[in-house]
Amino acid sequence: MGVLALGGLGTYKAVHGGSGPAAYDASSPASSPPSDSDALKTAQAFLASWSAGATRYQDAANGTDAPTAAVAAMRGYRSGLGLTAVTMTTPTVSGPTEGSPNGTRLTFTVTAHVKGGTWSYDDSLDVLRSSNGARAVHWANAVLYPKLTDGQTLRAGTVPSKTSVARVIAEDGTTELTASAYPSLSDVIAAIGKSGPGTGGTPATGVAVIDGKGQSVGAATTFTKGTSGTITTTIDPKLEAAAEKAVKAHPKSSVVALDYTTGQIRAVAYDGASGNTAFTGAAAPGSTMKMVTAAAVIDKLGMSPSSPATCTKSITAGGTVFHNEDGETAPDADLERAFAISCNTAFIHVGYKMQPGDLADEAKNVFGIGTNWSIGGGVFVQDGSIPDSPPDNATQAADLIGQGKDLMNPLAIASVAATIADSHYRQPVILPHQAQRPAARQISPATAADVRQLMTAAAGPGGTAAARMAGIDGGAKTGTSEVGQNADSTNGWFAAYNSDSHVAVGALVIGGTSGADSAGYIARDILLAS
Repeated sequence: MGVLALGGLGTYKAVHGGSGPAAYDASSPASSPPSDSDALKTAQAFLASWSAGATRYQDAANGTDAPTAAVAAMRGYRSGLGLTAVTMTTPTVSGPTEGSPNGTRLTFTVTAHVKGGTWSYDDSLDVLRSSNGARAVHWANAVLYPKLTDGQTLRAGTVPSKTSVARVIAEDGTTELTASAYPSLSDVIAAIGKSGPGTGGTPATGVAVIDGKGQSVGAATTFTKGTSGTITTTIDPKLEAAAEKAVKAHPKSSVVALDYTTGQIRAVAYDGASGNTAFTGAAAPGSTMKMVTAAAVIDKLGMSPSSPATCTKSITAGGTVFHNEDGETAPDADLERAFAISCNTAFIHVGYKMQPGDLADEAKNVFGIGTNWSIGGGVFVQDGSIPDSPPDNATQAADLIGQGKDLMNPLAIASVAATIADSHYRQPVILPHQAQRPAARQISPATAADVRQLMTAAAGPGGTAAARMAGIDGGAKTGTSEVGQNADSTNGWFAAYNSDSHVAVGALVIGGTSGADSAGYIARDILLAS
């Protein structure tokens, strides 16, 4: 197939009929198409004028059924592409125009020399005949490029590509985080990768299709492939691998690890079909809530670890009888002992002396619970919920021990443990430069030290967390929450921190028999790996 040349065709107007000049009349289409030879002549004349350059665009446009729109579109094609030359192969008749009994379709190949490269593509146009015998090229943006629709233009330069999704990197600056290597991060990686171009990448170049708002909607062709930028996260690949392994051993489990000196998320993992419950779950936290309750009674009531906190076998509050999980009793217990053995009745007894909204105030204004965390990268999280005003006395009592209306997830529980470990609340983040909203009032260093003393006791001899904290310098709190319509099932929780590595952990096992015997194993694996 030859290349269309200008010589011999000259200029023309859309007035050439079979027997003399006549204007194409779009309102009176012929009942049959032009002959193949007439259609070819009309197409060749149009393409020759188009290929001759800007000085001939009006000639080409005059050969269409919409001269004003055609000349504007050809000028836009030239300027948008940075066009220096364009050639077309000799058109070939391919048959009648679909849906137009008065049209003949012709196909050809365009080779355009544009900014950044040379672009070749197959194209087509329709030659129509009116009842007076005149012929014209039917104008549509698709004449310039077959996938171009009304209102769209072409622009040479950067084009959309997969490189617009940044690669997500671990905190070491080198390890790429992928869904295949770290399945629990699948949604996190996708969100972060789409959140920005990252750094160090180069865009793909070629020809982009531009919509009426000036936005790129696709690539017509690509000259050079771009390279993805990178976004560095706070994830520690070693801890993430340990977390992924740990949750696989415990169905329906989830865990978060934080650097408690910065609030940076070092690992997040989950197992089960419910998705990332570590970040988005909402469940009663059981006795891990006693970390917040302990801080509240110290702040609101002036208590200390040595303050009396009698542990009775049961206690009645708001007409509801509350028991200890294993029937524990310790009549002479102080707050430290009650925390270490996780005595429900002791915490209801002392916590019930606070005002109904005191627990929620401590949770929100000291620990940041319920303040709508933004961890960065467009990653959605929930940060927990403690009712501002319990609806009744029984619910107030239940909230003190992590039942009632309290809702938490491993991210929130890890943050509570981190705040206590460092005497400072730092909103969790997954991007190192993400802004962190401060607490309304930072935890008192004295209060944090007192609660650390309680958590150390829970992790020591006789404490509920002792078996899982052996060999780890730090503190912990176990939790077992009763769930189900008749409280006939339990979830296991475990919160802890490692003073040597500065890592705080929150773990949950749905259906876990107890915190120590389910979530405790997950937390231990991560603390030992930290």
